[in-house]
Amino acid sequence: MTDTGGRVSAVTSAVARQVRELRAARGWSFDELAGRSGVSKGMLVQIEGARTNPSIGTLCRVADAFGVNIARLLEPAEEKAVRVTTADEAPVLWRGAHGGTAQLLSGIGEPDLVELWDWRMRPGEELRSADHAHGTREVLYVLDGAVTVTVDGADHEVRAGQTVEFHADREHGYRAAGDEPVRLVMVVVTPSGEWDRRTRSRGPRPS
Repeated sequence: MTDTGGRVSAVTSAVARQVRELRAARGWSFDELAGRSGVSKGMLVQIEGARTNPSIGTLCRVADAFGVNIARLLEPAEEKAVRVTTADEAPVLWRGAHGGTAQLLSGIGEPDLVELWDWRMRPGEELRSADHAHGTREVLYVLDGAVTVTVDGADHEVRAGQTVEFHADREHGYRAAGDEPVRLVMVVVTPSGEWDRRTRSRGPRPS
């Protein structure tokens, strides 16, 4: 039997360690990180204390503030040259109201930030996402069903066997279209560099 509780605990601990180390490396206070990410100081304290399992939206905002991808926040303490994982090991970072899930299968941090996702949506489920870091692009390939991708208020229906690519540094979202379950794979690519939302200026990502 899969140790779901153990996996959740491992993810929570990994996020706590990475956020703590990234914040310390930049010399940021909780107030500084809160201002850059839009996540409350109280929530950040809970995250670093491994006392909460943050939502995908919260992880996105914290990762954007650091100029890293979500996968970086989930990295185990020991980084291996070659790492093989199963779908069962991939963390579920979104759960739909009717049983849908989004798993982060893998992520690469250099030179650009790349994430690989496995999305499964049930009829009636949707997710709206705020704009990602400047220059971010998403590529979706639909395996089963049909999904409506909304970018800047415009809807685009993408069916099984079709691929859609778009700029994700603007508001966007996904909605299961029709009465069939949807499965898709998603690749998210963010150019190397930190996007500071407060000053709207771009600079090199801190090492």
